[in-house]
Amino acid sequence: MEIERKWLVEGWPDMCGEPVMCQEMEQGYLVVRPTVRIRKEQIIGQDPEYILCIKSGGGLAREEIEVAVSEEKYNDIRRVIARPMIRKERRTYAVSGGLHLEVNLVDQGTDTQFMYAEIEFDTIEAAKAWHSDSEELSEYLKREVTDDPGQSMGAYWIRTREADGIRRN
Repeated sequence: MEIERKWLVEGWPDMCGEPVMCQEMEQGYLVVRPTVRIRKEQIIGQDPEYILCIKSGGGLAREEIEVAVSEEKYNDIRRVIARPMIRKERRTYAVSGGLHLEVNLVDQGTDTQFMYAEIEFDTIEAAKAWHSDSEELSEYLKREVTDDPGQSMGAYWIRTREADGIRRN
């Protein structure tokens, strides 16, 4: 089960200090409902990982299955997708309560570039109860979109990759 809240944000969260991890990612979707996607993710300075992910529904909580695949299988699936991959830079920051704020810069340098942040929780109750103990972080996370239709990465995929014109990166 994946339980997470999501916010649209502007810029990196300077109030959080240095990130505890930086990653580069690319991901593409075979289908959006339910979500079936592939992702290449690489912690800076380490070898990449290749993941096939299946997710149910959307919103605060949903089932999530992740399976590691080989680079060869990843590339085979990528060829089947035949669309430009979404590119992301992710910086992860430690926040109160032992949680991590993952801030993502999506498709940098394109006209559809945007940023969002997520925090994953162990329970639905913890997710609903969480509030930042920092006024500055609360202001940064003022635009929550957890339950807003059209705010998933799958919806972004449809808008930018499956619309009439295939976007070229």
